[in-house]
Amino acid sequence: MTNEETDATLTRRDAIRALAAAGVTAGGGALLVSADDDREANDDAATTVPGSETDAAENALGEHELSTMVAIADVVYPTAVDNVAAFVEQYLRGRVADDPDRAAELTDAVEYLDGYAETWYDASTFRSLSPEIRAETLDRMGADTVSPDPDGGNVQRVRYYCINDLLFALYASPTGGKLVGIENPQGHPGGATSYRAGPRS
Repeated sequence: MTNEETDATLTRRDAIRALAAAGVTAGGGALLVSADDDREANDDAATTVPGSETDAAENALGEHELSTMVAIADVVYPTAVDNVAAFVEQYLRGRVADDPDRAAELTDAVEYLDGYAETWYDASTFRSLSPEIRAETLDRMGADTVSPDPDGGNVQRVRYYCINDLLFALYASPTGGKLVGIENPQGHPGGATSYRAGPRS
């Protein structure tokens, strides 16, 4: 295992940077970064993570939606990345803290994934599928090749609100950017294919 792989642990600092890259700033329900993280990120413009509190009034995403997004990240993120669940949940809480419309669209995308999993695999939810079948499901519906469109069809919205946003968060974080050799990512990535290739040697 290389040092690059060993150090590929996503942190709260990564979530802060990803939120900043997405244009999210501190607002209602923000939680101050802990003392240790604050020292680590003392050069950051942002020192709070929007949406860190779990008050339902501030965060419209439920545990099912968050867990489903973690399940997607598990199959589209490189295997070298650690602490995926905490990073994804921290990022998403901040992402939708002041954007209930986005939370509603993401919830609809998750509902579509669950329905697809039930139709094709007789599974109650997408997240209950094995990682291999989750990846197969995304491929089967064409989510890895369809053009992302927030106003498009179901698969296009899955690509936009789920896959692309998760990949953007990883690419925009210091840890994820270094892992794939991108120091200053601009915009959303093209898709999951390059990630499945793993980090550069």
